[in-house]
Amino acid sequence: MRIDLNSDLGESFGRWELGDDEALLSIVTSANVACGFHAGDPGVLRRTCEQAVANKVVIGAQVGYRDLAGFGRRFIDMEPAELTDDVIYQIGALDAFARIAGDRVRYVKPHGALYNAIVHHEEQAAAVVEAVRLYDPSLPVLGLPGSAWLRRAAEAGLSTVHEAFADRAYTPQGTLVSRREPGAVLHAPQAIAERCLRIAKGEGVVATDGTVVPLRADSICVHGDSPGAVRIARAVAAHLAEAGVELAPFTTR
Repeated sequence: MRIDLNSDLGESFGRWELGDDEALLSIVTSANVACGFHAGDPGVLRRTCEQAVANKVVIGAQVGYRDLAGFGRRFIDMEPAELTDDVIYQIGALDAFARIAGDRVRYVKPHGALYNAIVHHEEQAAAVVEAVRLYDPSLPVLGLPGSAWLRRAAEAGLSTVHEAFADRAYTPQGTLVSRREPGAVLHAPQAIAERCLRIAKGEGVVATDGTVVPLRADSICVHGDSPGAVRIARAVAAHLAEAGVELAPFTTR
């Protein structure tokens, strides 16, 4: 068995630091790097790309709404063409820093409110798909199984990658519980690690009502901004390795 382990990185800004990117880049196999709209400044983006390349971690563009104050977690009702242009801008910015570091952007993953919106929002899903198609149709896209985003991406001929979340609660419908709800973010490293093994084995996840949500995942996300993120990522990686699951980027399969 093989599975990718990804994390949201490059989310510091100026003197404000978030997460331990250096430690996480020694554990994960793919890095969803902020592109400056929800987090990250040029220096942070360049440094994160350099550290990713040094650790042989695949670089992905984590695109989001232009919402620094809200960390990209607030929905913005945008014209589709405007959203397409914003996403192209973000991919291009990160790709420049990735190339300076000796690699390139190798996939795209939406962030925060945009990620959740395009599970069902058809217009915005189509707008983000169009951005990737125009920039580089060979780039795989990462998202929630069953989402409008992945369906439209597949229809456009893009390669789609199914993602599961190590440290987020699921609804019975297979969507993520809002961060405004209690228990939306999980914190116990061993319980999270055991859950990730079940995901890797194709056994699904237990939803908030106790039912099992069927889930096939190519990549598991451990959020870099969660308290104890490094401890959680290490526990997940160790538990998967002990069970014989190889951690490998989905882009190299």
